[in-house]
Amino acid sequence: MKPRLVLRIAALCILIHLIGHFFGHFSWKETPDPVKQEVIRQMTGPKFEFMGVMRSMGDYFEGYGLILFVVYGMSIMLILSAARYADSNHDIVRTVLTPIGIGYVAMGIIEFVYFFPFAGSISLAAGLLVVLAIFLNG
Repeated sequence: MKPRLVLRIAALCILIHLIGHFFGHFSWKETPDPVKQEVIRQMTGPKFEFMGVMRSMGDYFEGYGLILFVVYGMSIMLILSAARYADSNHDIVRTVLTPIGIGYVAMGIIEFVYFFPFAGSISLAAGLLVVLAIFLNG
């Protein structure tokens, strides 16, 4: 299998993760479960000062979720950009892709521990595909 194809599959994995994250992010406050509703109320209601601004835990949760959209989008663009140069600039491609591959493997492990198997699987797959492409690229 060519590195370019493997990198495109990795980017597709991250796109699937981004789409799932989109639906989860914009619906996290919607639940019929009264226990979850109370937790959401506590997360979004009380505010506290942090570094000169008043924020709730829900604000931080929202902000971190939005940051992940940027990270996923940036990763997709970097991987697809590197894929275009996989045949001609092996050193640059390896330099760009190594931290991305390692980062997604780490994200997958963290997601298995703190979130759920699908999120962990998709990040781990993306990371391992990037690492595979690095080795296939030589």
